[in-house]
Amino acid sequence: MPTAATPIRRALISVADKTGIVEFGRFLGERGVEILSTGGSARALAEAGVAVREVSDYTGFPEIMDGRVKTLHPKIHGGLLARRDSDEHREAMTDYSIAPIDLLVGSLYPFEDVVAGGADPVTAIENIDIGGVAMIRAAAKNHAFVTVVTAPGQYDAVVADMTAHDGATSAALRERLAAAAFARTAAYDSAIAGWFAGQAGETFPDTLSLSGRRLFTLRYGENPHQQAALYRTPEVRPGVVSARQLQGKELSYNNIGDADAAFELVAEFAAPAVVIVKHANPCGVAVADSLAEAYHKALACDPVSAFGGIVAVNRPLDAATAHAVAEIFCEVVIAPEADEAACAALAGRKGLRVLLTGGLPDPVQAGMTLRSVAGGLLLQSRDAGRATADTLQVVTRREPDAREMADLLFGFTVCKYVKSNAIVYAKDGATVGVGAGQMSRVDSARLAARKAAEIGAEAGETAPRTAGSVVASDAFFPFADGLLAAVEAGATAVIQPGGSVRDNEVIEAANAHNIAMVFTGMRHFRH
Repeated sequence: MPTAATPIRRALISVADKTGIVEFGRFLGERGVEILSTGGSARALAEAGVAVREVSDYTGFPEIMDGRVKTLHPKIHGGLLARRDSDEHREAMTDYSIAPIDLLVGSLYPFEDVVAGGADPVTAIENIDIGGVAMIRAAAKNHAFVTVVTAPGQYDAVVADMTAHDGATSAALRERLAAAAFARTAAYDSAIAGWFAGQAGETFPDTLSLSGRRLFTLRYGENPHQQAALYRTPEVRPGVVSARQLQGKELSYNNIGDADAAFELVAEFAAPAVVIVKHANPCGVAVADSLAEAYHKALACDPVSAFGGIVAVNRPLDAATAHAVAEIFCEVVIAPEADEAACAALAGRKGLRVLLTGGLPDPVQAGMTLRSVAGGLLLQSRDAGRATADTLQVVTRREPDAREMADLLFGFTVCKYVKSNAIVYAKDGATVGVGAGQMSRVDSARLAARKAAEIGAEAGETAPRTAGSVVASDAFFPFADGLLAAVEAGATAVIQPGGSVRDNEVIEAANAHNIAMVFTGMRHFRH
């Protein structure tokens, strides 16, 4: 394959996104490059005084069918696909009056943006580019001789390369741009395939098409010997990916995962809420009348684990909360917005990353989650399930009172974001103990209670924090031992999915200790 620089003598410009095209076209014109163009691109260039020749004039064939057919012509594709080092190809170009096209500048109809804006099916289909995709693929295939540009952000690299090589482009640049071109058409087709699957009601199509645009590479992955990068997918969902970083060091792989978990959980609550996450598990969650109050309640659950954690809030960050957060070391603060006083309060913490997302994710929004397994992908719908007071089944003689009911629903919501087996003790709208990731449920119940007791003792409290609390379990108690561990910790009410073959045994144990228990009929495993 040729490695020499290839002169740019003729260019074809056909872009939907006209950002920077006049300046780039002017550069090409000043270099003596002949410019072929179509429709709106040709008008924009001509109005700016750039000499341009209409494609229809060059091919001798008019645009037809509302512009659906304009560049699908042998003189266009022959000019893009012809190998300059082939006698046969050069002879065919001469016989059919095909001029070589050395540079293609093409951006596609904005299908993704149109669909994201809620377009009807007719409009969506009209925004499926055909000619543009065909030209981009042709130019990219023939990148040994043709330069292909698919985004305004690539103009500067072409200008620099042509300037350095006296009007030519290097083989290295052409190869890099060809790779970007095929990635762009693959992502474009993926978006179209996904839309059609949605129109057909196919949740899991036979062929799964995925695409993402790299936002940035990371210093390393979960561990320093691993590589990592963050990609943006077409899903429109406020969070870490959409966030604006105000200050602080570069985000790490673990920062991103933990911040995502914290922000998704905090968005579950209607009242002012704060979530503190460490190593993907919440170590403190609370709701209150104000963010500052919620923060202090959340921090009190486990101030040791909160050190170096992630703080998420579901309201614009205010000065009082920001000052409180600044008193301890944390890695990331993520919020929908922040006022000036809050930003000023955190500005002194140079290492602290502050992320503003512009909104909250909808906890019941449909969507998919994905993870890799050896040789495959596991795809599932997002856990958008929610327990409500009117869907709960009271299975014990005693019913929960109003305070217990509020804490039960709060605790079960937190359970949804705790690694299984998950046990959460909650009291007065705050977690007081969290048991995560244990191999047995009884161990989670005991671990959470023991840690709560230790933290309470260190704070000088005489009564166990779990006394008078409620306990939430992400899945059923397979035996009564887990419930009895919660009873021993002082819990007065339990929320769990139910469904065990030993449910009656667990219910009898609850009745024997005057515990109120409700079944949700819904499990929240998180692995």
